[in-house]
Amino acid sequence: MLNKPKNRAREWFDTLFYGILIAVVFRSLFLEPFNIPSGSMIPSLHIGDHIFVQKWAYGYSRYSFPFGSWKLWNGRVFKKMPNVGDVIVFRNPKNESVDFVKRLVGMPGDRIQVKGGRLVINGHTLERKDPRPYVVAVLPRSLRRTGYYYENMAVRGNKILVDGAPADFNYTIEYKDDALCHAHSGVCGVFPATEYTEVLPNGVEHSIIEFSDSEYMDNTIEYTVPENHLFFMGDNRDNSNDSRADVGFVPVDNVLGRVWFVWYSHNYASPMIAFWNWDVKMRWNRFGKGIH
Repeated sequence: MLNKPKNRAREWFDTLFYGILIAVVFRSLFLEPFNIPSGSMIPSLHIGDHIFVQKWAYGYSRYSFPFGSWKLWNGRVFKKMPNVGDVIVFRNPKNESVDFVKRLVGMPGDRIQVKGGRLVINGHTLERKDPRPYVVAVLPRSLRRTGYYYENMAVRGNKILVDGAPADFNYTIEYKDDALCHAHSGVCGVFPATEYTEVLPNGVEHSIIEFSDSEYMDNTIEYTVPENHLFFMGDNRDNSNDSRADVGFVPVDNVLGRVWFVWYSHNYASPMIAFWNWDVKMRWNRFGKGIH
C-alpha cells in the first residue's frame, strides 16, 4: 500500500488555522488577557499588571467576540447582571476600539453623586474608613538602581524604604523614559495620597485612593443610571476617566467580563529581554493576586 505524498503547505495551513481558531474560541468564551496601561484603578490594579478576565461571568454579547463592533446582533446570551463592586472590563461606548477596566458602583435606576470626595448612592453617603498613607512613585528609568529620595523615603527598584526600613504603607512604583520625565513637569515624582476602605451598599469593601477631596471630580451633579446601563468609577478617584467624565453611562452589552487575577506584573523599569534587571522590574508579590 502506497502512502499519499504529504502536502506540507496544507499541513502548515491547517496547523495555523486550527491554532488561531482554538485561541479565538478560548479568548471569546473563557479567559482573555489584558494589560493595565493607566493608573485609574490604583490601588487594586497597577500600571503594568497583566490580568485574566472571565468571559463567562455575565454571559456573552457581540463585544465578547472578535469584530464585535460590526454590530451583527444586540443583547446578551446567558445574561447575568453583575454585582456592585465587581471590577469589570468593558468596551468604551464613546470609542468602541478601546477597552476600559473600572469598578461597578451603579446599577440601572441608581442615583450616583460625589460630594467632597465621598461617593453618594441613592442619597446615602458611603462609609469611608481606615485612612492610611499611600504613595504613587513615577520615576525616570535611570533611577531604577541608584534610587530616588523624597523627604525620609528612598525609592529603589520595586521598594520604598522609610528611614532605611521597609515602608509600612502601600504604594505603587512605575518607571518612565527619562526624556518624558524631563520634558513634562509634574509627570514624574513621588505623590503622597490617602488610601481608604470604602463600603458599598451591598457590604462589599474595597480600597480607594484620594490625593485630596477637592479635585476636579470630587464634586459632581447627581446622575441617574438609565435602564440597561451601568455606572463605573476608578479606585483612583482623582485620576480616572470614568462614568463621571467622558465615558458616561455604559450599556450592559458593552461588558466584556469580570477581572479574575493578575498573572504577571512589572514596573516598566527595563525591556523584558533585560533579564539582569528583573530584580528591580518584576513585581513578584503581585503574580497570582486575585482582584476583588
